Amino acid sequence: MLEQYEEVLDVEDICKIFRVGRNRVYELLQTGQLGGFRLGRTWKIPKIALEAYLRQQSGSCP
Repeated sequence: MLEQYEEVLDVEDICKIFRVGRNRVYELLQTGQLGGFRLGRTWKIPKIALEAYLRQQSGSCP
């Protein structure tokens, strides 16, 4: 599913993957539920952080 994306994603990529709005993605980032970092004014999300979030939400990982 995520093979087509680069190793570091931006907010727009996450919006497309989750089919949610930007406000929801920013909320996940600001609360630390989804790992990411700011590069200037732009949020960057490593693909491994996205995969970890998905595993956590699916209950595959304690």
